[in-house]
Amino acid sequence: MNKPAVVLLGFVVAVGAASAGGAWYTGKQLEPVLQTAVQDANKELQRSMAGVDGRLDLELVSLDRGLFSSTAHYRLKAQGSFFGEQNPNPELLFVDHIEHGPLPFSRLVSLKWLPVMATSHYSLEKNPTTEKWFAAAKDVSPLKGVANIGYNRSVSGNFELLPLEFKDDKSSASFSGLNLDFDSSAEGKKVKVNGYMNSLKLTAVDGDGTPFAADLAGLTVASNLEKSTFGFYTGQNTVELTDTKLTVGPQQTVLTLKGFEQKDTSAVKDNTMDGRVDYKIDEIGYQGKPVGSAAMAVSVKNIDVPSGLLLTKLYQDKMQPVQAAAAAGQPVPELQLTEAEQTLAEANVNQLLAAKPQVALENLSLKTTHGESKFNLVLDLTKPSSMELPPVELGKQIIALLDANLTLSKPMIGDIAALQAQAGGVTDPKAIEQQSQMAAEMVSGMAVGTQLATLVGNDVVSKLHYANNEVTFNGQKMTVEQFIGFVLAKAGAMSGAQ
Repeated sequence: MNKPAVVLLGFVVAVGAASAGGAWYTGKQLEPVLQTAVQDANKELQRSMAGVDGRLDLELVSLDRGLFSSTAHYRLKAQGSFFGEQNPNPELLFVDHIEHGPLPFSRLVSLKWLPVMATSHYSLEKNPTTEKWFAAAKDVSPLKGVANIGYNRSVSGNFELLPLEFKDDKSSASFSGLNLDFDSSAEGKKVKVNGYMNSLKLTAVDGDGTPFAADLAGLTVASNLEKSTFGFYTGQNTVELTDTKLTVGPQQTVLTLKGFEQKDTSAVKDNTMDGRVDYKIDEIGYQGKPVGSAAMAVSVKNIDVPSGLLLTKLYQDKMQPVQAAAAAGQPVPELQLTEAEQTLAEANVNQLLAAKPQVALENLSLKTTHGESKFNLVLDLTKPSSMELPPVELGKQIIALLDANLTLSKPMIGDIAALQAQAGGVTDPKAIEQQSQMAAEMVSGMAVGTQLATLVGNDVVSKLHYANNEVTFNGQKMTVEQFIGFVLAKAGAMSGAQ
């Protein structure tokens, strides 16, 4: 045997011995690692189900250890009205074939030689809850995945939903499958997810016999998250959907969306959180006719996390019996706070306001062929001297700043009116244009005539600014009381006219 062959043989023997020793060690250490993972998973499940009448619990049913591999069985149990009345206590069963490290065979053959504690190959098992799901997947496990567990308890791998086909007298589903890649640090402190779905088609009939259809294509998801000191995740999420088609209502109205995108970001510093979410749709269609594009951006700043979490939990605790009663068809109980809960809520509302939170609708816009309409609003809040003040005075003290701007494009209003006319069956171009112009003039005439807006070129504009107990509305300064009286008078006049 030549020297290179001897060296290679020695290397193989050394790797084999190290792998066998590591596999034995892994087998001994595997059960406590899995139990810890199950406990961590249950904490996240409990957090995700907060505020609804439902509960999810994951348990390790069994673990059969071997030298080079082990087999684990898990059960995910659900309880509560949240999961429906037809199957009140569903459960999912999973089988997990675990290759022991440091060099699992499946990683060796794929040339991934970085040592890991174990490689998990998991899949859903058939039971009464999932038998229809299995049938739709042609009797193979519709959910499966691979997870590589590092010695530092990091986890990376892949999650897959297999293609499905289902059809009965009233509904059908055609699903191309979904594939997700994930990477998580120890205890899920940092998580990255990337996934893709090609298509999903659904048809159904509601209780009134009205058909419904949805056709989604080109779904992409991506997340880069980090667990905050308060236990929830912050970071970035992106959802993109190439094409959406919805067919709804008795008239089978068709709505189409192209180029939908949602991006959100959030961050926690000390005890406060900032966040932002942006939406955009490149193309909206209605009954086969192009409408335009749309965008929206919402942001929050200086949200006090401890008080926000406590108020959220209090609300969720109070809503849970309401949801349970509604699901059971029973009378809905009144939402009442005990004296202690009232005191706690007021203290935390004050704490929340003391952080001077801001809520902003930074952009809400619709752009058509001939015009674009926009709306934005910024609201700054602060802590009042007392929560026992009269309503108007309390509002004046809580609102530190309110700035709102509305721009309605007359050409855009005309485009929407023309589209409605065509959808209503009007085909004469002159009649469509006449209705379009009438709608634009009517809206602008009402807004300007009531002094709720002004006309700037082809735009109907309304501006409201409040700060330091003074309101500026469309350039006119007034007190808060005068503004309230002005709006009420105009609303009353419009109601009387109608």
